[in-house]
Amino acid sequence: MTAHDKITPPRPLELARRHAPDGGGHRPFVVLLGPDYAGKSTVLAQLAEAMTRWRFLSVDDAHLAPEHALIGRLRREVVKDVAPHADAWSPEFFATLLQTAVVHLRDRLLDDDGVGRPAVVDSYYYKLLAKCRLAGVPEDPLLAWWRTFPQPSRVIYFDVTPETTWRRSRRGADLNLLEYYGERPEWDGFCRYQTDLDKALRDEIQGLPVTVVEEQARPEHVAAAVRQVLAHEFG
Repeated sequence: MTAHDKITPPRPLELARRHAPDGGGHRPFVVLLGPDYAGKSTVLAQLAEAMTRWRFLSVDDAHLAPEHALIGRLRREVVKDVAPHADAWSPEFFATLLQTAVVHLRDRLLDDDGVGRPAVVDSYYYKLLAKCRLAGVPEDPLLAWWRTFPQPSRVIYFDVTPETTWRRSRRGADLNLLEYYGERPEWDGFCRYQTDLDKALRDEIQGLPVTVVEEQARPEHVAAAVRQVLAHEFG
């Protein structure tokens, strides 16, 4: 089956509408979204190499400018020092640290780079917000503020099964504490967490234009599918 065949048509998600695309003064952008180990980082790297007229925004180290390296360090510290000691920190403190990455992505979007290039954003605030919800962060003004940020013209959702992402994680060997339930990375806790994460992500993007890219064997096929969506969206 070809990459074209693997793309499902844009369709509304099943849940009720929560928010609509923002009509503010930012330029249109697209978000790549999916569960852990869905392959977004690999596809983003392939797209960035081939599509030089686009901006590709991510809080992964490879996409951070040297002056923004703090963002990567803070994310690692959350996993290393906060997540293992949940009783020592409030859920709000946990969310406050993750907010540095969220605000960084918003700032890069609004910065526009002076050229007006369209942007592709890795996960935006949706994935971090979903993980905050799974960690027990209450629906307080902090998360509500994130939802006021500019909304994308389209979300491209990578629909990958937990069985596949478990295999990509080397059967749990590469997992961090924010990717599974339980004291150690085991299949049951991983599967339950990723199922809940998928539901939370779809909840956050309800009401937005969504194109689902079905699971495919090779990342270059996924990248080709995403390029097709971007070409249709922006020409």
